[in-house]
Amino acid sequence: MTTISVSAVPANAECRSVLADGRILTITASRRPRANRADVKCTAPNAPSIAERMQQVVRLARHTEARFDSRDQVMLSMDIAPAADERDWELAAVLADRMVRGLQPIQPTIAQGSSDAWHLGRVDGTVQVGEGAAPVDAVRITHLGALIGHADMSAAVSTVRTWFPLHSGGINDTLGWLEVSVFPLEAAARSEEDSITAPGLELTAQQEVKQTLNAARHFDGKALGRWRTVVRFGQPRFQGGSYQLALVMADRLARGREFVPRGRIIATGCSSAWHAGRVDTVDGRESKLELIFNQVNHGDRVLLPKDWQDCLPPGFAAGLRQKGATLACIDKIGMI
Repeated sequence: MTTISVSAVPANAECRSVLADGRILTITASRRPRANRADVKCTAPNAPSIAERMQQVVRLARHTEARFDSRDQVMLSMDIAPAADERDWELAAVLADRMVRGLQPIQPTIAQGSSDAWHLGRVDGTVQVGEGAAPVDAVRITHLGALIGHADMSAAVSTVRTWFPLHSGGINDTLGWLEVSVFPLEAAARSEEDSITAPGLELTAQQEVKQTLNAARHFDGKALGRWRTVVRFGQPRFQGGSYQLALVMADRLARGREFVPRGRIIATGCSSAWHAGRVDTVDGRESKLELIFNQVNHGDRVLLPKDWQDCLPPGFAAGLRQKGATLACIDKIGMI
């Protein structure tokens, strides 16, 4: 992989984008020692939701970078705020972040583009290099690697989705999904938790996700430091840790540590000892079992805590088999 030398890495960089009303938006990126701060900090004038989106975009777009370095904090700021529904500034934020970290040449750039799959490096956008009397080179891109002559790295990303019961005791009860995407790193990450991101979750939930995966990978023995990971939730607002078994299973499937089922994996369970592979019980057994039974499909694999095995409703296991689903009550991962 070709990179710019550390001595050439700038302290500041800019990238611009043209808004729908014709105004020029400038995104400025600056870099400083992280010192236990967040890896990315973003600001937009009187627009905290735009700043939050910018942070998510940048973190997701870093996913397919083979080099991982968490020693610096990057701060990105907009000089003006776009409309709430505008997204074409996203590519400019990504390029400014890459420029200030030495992954993209520093040069006058106007970028227009957005993506619903930044974690795969995919983008629908245009990059225009040069301004004024300088020659202008406009390039249409479909993936970020195209800017430096690399192949589309999305094929190297392994993504797995699993489901878990979202139960609040009302008509909105449903099976929620989470998705784990992993990309192999060229060199081991200095911190396992730093290599995991869960955009969209509030900070406490993000930390729980990181700690769960970090501990469960210890159980693998050979998993630490090898992956850059993105975790996404279909419904990012929830409480409790009953999603943890679904998260661990998605991560193990994405890393090739489990056999892929014919249908979905539907799982609930948590643990205070994921490093030992242990699966503990969770609250709301009766309601969650009813929800799972009503929404299970042919080919699905249902995973429940071992403590639930003797408390299953009469005919529950037989009913799942009739629907073409399979069931396992487990007390340890890796034994499924």
